[in-house]
Amino acid sequence: MAVTRRYFLKSSGVALASTALAPSFLKRTVLAGSRGSGTDRPIIIAIFQRGAADGVSMVVPFGDRSYRNARPQIAVPEPKNGNADAALDLDGFFGLHPALSPFNPIYDAGHLAIVHAVGSPDNTRSHFDAQDYMESATPGRKSTPDGWLNRYMTAKKDADATAFRAVAFSANMPRILMGTEPAIAMTNISDFGVRAGAGNNQVAQSFEALYAQGADDMLHGTGKEAFEAVKMLKRANPQQHRPTNGANYPRSPFGQSLLQIAQLIKSDIGLEVAFTDVGGWDTHANQGASRGQLANRLQDFSQGISALHRDLGDRMGNIVILTMTEFGRTIRQNGSGGTDHGHASCLFALGGPVKGGKVYGKWPGLATEQLYEGRDLALTTDFRDVFAEVAARHLGASRLNTIFPGYDPNPANFRGFIR
Repeated sequence: MAVTRRYFLKSSGVALASTALAPSFLKRTVLAGSRGSGTDRPIIIAIFQRGAADGVSMVVPFGDRSYRNARPQIAVPEPKNGNADAALDLDGFFGLHPALSPFNPIYDAGHLAIVHAVGSPDNTRSHFDAQDYMESATPGRKSTPDGWLNRYMTAKKDADATAFRAVAFSANMPRILMGTEPAIAMTNISDFGVRAGAGNNQVAQSFEALYAQGADDMLHGTGKEAFEAVKMLKRANPQQHRPTNGANYPRSPFGQSLLQIAQLIKSDIGLEVAFTDVGGWDTHANQGASRGQLANRLQDFSQGISALHRDLGDRMGNIVILTMTEFGRTIRQNGSGGTDHGHASCLFALGGPVKGGKVYGKWPGLATEQLYEGRDLALTTDFRDVFAEVAARHLGASRLNTIFPGYDPNPANFRGFIR
């Protein structure tokens, strides 16, 4: 059949957030290998728990007397010696869900911080809207055209940036990376390239020749640079880097995405912003307590992140792993043994720049009169203050009002979890 540029776009493993790539951009990419290991460059790895993860099950407020009363079947037991199903005591008030046990040594070593009662000030309980608001960092505003991490890259231009400055392991470009700065989305490193027929080199060369036709074609430059990015990744061969330090990634899609993020970092091709997501957190029924549906998700989640932390070793000295979820769950369990859409939740931050070993944030309480709208964990930390602290103190951004339009992140509201 006839091969067209449109067919290539639909058949390629390349997804670009912007078509505004200049030829010089890939020239910098080609030279990236000469810039050294890149271990002194700050990196953020953002992970979205899609579906609204239950913060009070992930980080259990066992010291709040109202907790168990609201959840007679799904409350995680308070810490007790010898009880494998009990929460893992953090500070005498909060405890980790036992399925998050891989996080415990990282917390104890001071490299894992938790921010509780965090979320969006918008009261929507729509997954779609809340995720959109969190990724755009403009709660309540649907018209925002770009994501906050893309705006960060715009605000902090990097003359030495490569095509792989921002990479998402996702089938589509996530909202958080959409914008004027280039970003790449891929589902698998090995699929980043031409996928047509047998996907052999002859097919790729045919597509490349097709793009070379017509210098005035608006896709000419973008297509050429896409092929250059493919070639660069092939030369770097990230998959040559095997897990180190005894890291064992889950075989799940989430675990394999984290493995590939580590491979890109080790390849030193200029990765600064990485993103992936993991679903399965919408636990309306049969949520379980220490075991069950939620515990299974938490086990995959914590094992994957723990493996990433272990694998990157000394490189974690300038890396922050930041998790997020669109909102939390209701405090009271429902009639199906689950929880419904709520308000505030919790998030995790790991890495060398993190002042860990602490649960940050003001605890609002779980008594009925303390709940948001009489049903949910109340918000005491706006997620934008958390994101802004990472952007300013870890990534070195200074123009925070351009990264978070319509909001003035006040350093006085920062929780102090970044050194």
